Amino acid sequence: MSLVLRRDADGVATLTLNRPQKLNAITRGMMIELEAHLHDIAADPSVGCVCLTGAGRCFSAGHDMAETGRTGKVREGHSDAEIIDLLEQLPQPTIAAVHGYCFTGGLELALGCDLFVAAESAQFADTHGTWGLVPIWGMSVRLPERVGRARALDLAFTARRVDGQEAAAIGLADRCVPDDELAVSAAALAAQIVASSWSASRMVKRLYHEQSAMPRAAALGYERTRPYGLPLTTRSGDSNGHRFRATPTAPRDEHRCARRGTASVLR
Repeated sequence: MSLVLRRDADGVATLTLNRPQKLNAITRGMMIELEAHLHDIAADPSVGCVCLTGAGRCFSAGHDMAETGRTGKVREGHSDAEIIDLLEQLPQPTIAAVHGYCFTGGLELALGCDLFVAAESAQFADTHGTWGLVPIWGMSVRLPERVGRARALDLAFTARRVDGQEAAAIGLADRCVPDDELAVSAAALAAQIVASSWSASRMVKRLYHEQSAMPRAAALGYERTRPYGLPLTTRSGDSNGHRFRATPTAPRDEHRCARRGTASVLR
């Protein structure tokens, strides 16, 4: 049985964590499969957006502690953390569609996505402290970036659960929707993304990524020096000599041509 399923439709690749009988608890095998999918997607010119979700009752209840008990470690080395880095660095926009539990390792995985859509009954929590653990997959960096340092510490110290509505109120989730509308809402958001210029989305994501560690004045100056400002539909062509049509269908024509020069993972 595949531990991570991939389904492609209309420019959107949906990755589904697939251990529903174990609440999608994360194992090494699951992360290996996820890594393979991410490498394939990063190089796939037919994908304009990625949606990450979970099968069954929840997104992910976190690390598989049974596997941890056998090895005596949450995971050997930092390879799993690097897989979440790979998710974060995908050139395509990414969406986490979260229902049910999204705990600890599951939350760390979701935080690798650009946008969160949460069901009202979703439950987010950082339970590292409950198990006597400290984050190694990026929680201490990515969670404060979303909710601020004080709220991140609150969640870490207390291990309390946050539902979808509170997650949206504190900035952890970007949208909160009724449970029965999660799939439709995530699909609608993905459709809006792929309806826009794919190359522009990639360039904007890369620009935000590159600026994230810069002082504000440097970031403003950096933006002005990039070759991103001129819409590709108004250029005579790209570096490979492809021309673009300024028509209602231009984003589709544009992404097929322009991404040949911009399909690399953000680096």
